[in-house]
Amino acid sequence: MENKTNKNGDARLMKGNEALAEAALRANIDAYFGYPITPQSEVIEYLTREVPNRKEIKTVVLQAESEVASINMVYGAAGAGARVMTSSSSPGISLMQEGISYIASAQLPCLIVNVVRGGPGLGTIQPSQGDYFQATKGGGHGDYHLIVLAPASVQEMADFVFDAFKLAEKYRNPAMILADGALGQMMEKVILPEAGSLPKAPAPWATTGKPKDRDHNIITSLFIQPEEMEKVNLRLQEKYEAIQSEVRYEEIKTDDAEILLVAFGLSSRICQKTVDLAREKGIKVGLLRPITVYPYPYARLKELANQVEFMLTVEMNAGQMVEDVRLAVEGKVPVYFIGRMGGMILSPEDILHKVESVKEK
Repeated sequence: MENKTNKNGDARLMKGNEALAEAALRANIDAYFGYPITPQSEVIEYLTREVPNRKEIKTVVLQAESEVASINMVYGAAGAGARVMTSSSSPGISLMQEGISYIASAQLPCLIVNVVRGGPGLGTIQPSQGDYFQATKGGGHGDYHLIVLAPASVQEMADFVFDAFKLAEKYRNPAMILADGALGQMMEKVILPEAGSLPKAPAPWATTGKPKDRDHNIITSLFIQPEEMEKVNLRLQEKYEAIQSEVRYEEIKTDDAEILLVAFGLSSRICQKTVDLAREKGIKVGLLRPITVYPYPYARLKELANQVEFMLTVEMNAGQMVEDVRLAVEGKVPVYFIGRMGGMILSPEDILHKVESVKEK
């Protein structure tokens, strides 16, 4: 992943939510529409504090009356060619699903940030990875996909804002940063992307007024005739096939691994320590971390299935990504799962104990 530093190369100690918000300003977003909800409220708090005090920033920041309103404001701004984003946490993202489906159908670029909390329902404000299905399988109605990036550090909370906008604008598709409450709240050193280093892609399709040399641009997700609706869906499926070329992942000590951990986000950071603990005991454990959870690294997991004894997915949920791992390996090796729910977090020792218990069998 490309890591752009700011002009002075300065490092800051920042919360994940604040690093993401600052990166959005440096990405020259035209607008942010959102609604506060724990554990991501620092995003809108940071933006509303910084924008009025920095004359060089022309970003519109608006607290909408609800998440439903904010996603429809994103829809309208994206249709006019604006670089626009919103952020929320699990229940708020659920309220946005209808609007997200509209935006995907209308093929509009935007950024949606989900700092996941425990659920279902109102749940808890503690971190979770329970929104994986919602993010990667299309949480709203119809056949559509988001481009989904899963950060594992505060640095990536900032970097992925730039990456998400690049991908969203390249494919005219909504992108999501799927983080969790711990990443949003933790503080780490971060080197911020350089302000102004993300040029805006042309948007000849946008509703910016009709010049004499072209027809009207029409942004819609409504196609009454089934033949036309099918054409729209086929175009979307062609695009999703092209997006498969954007798969990103990280591997740690997989060259000689006999056991493979698969984890994303915060869980992958915990797994790195498990790899070290296992290696100290002579157990050859490696780690594959999906960076894009859509598109997903099916092909690489299928390759690794030829070398390892078994795989273990580690998640902060009841077992969601494990289904994609099982699809990837096509039954070549057993795939096991370990997880915690409700905001509880596994320890490296918990994961190592699971590895050892499976290995004994």
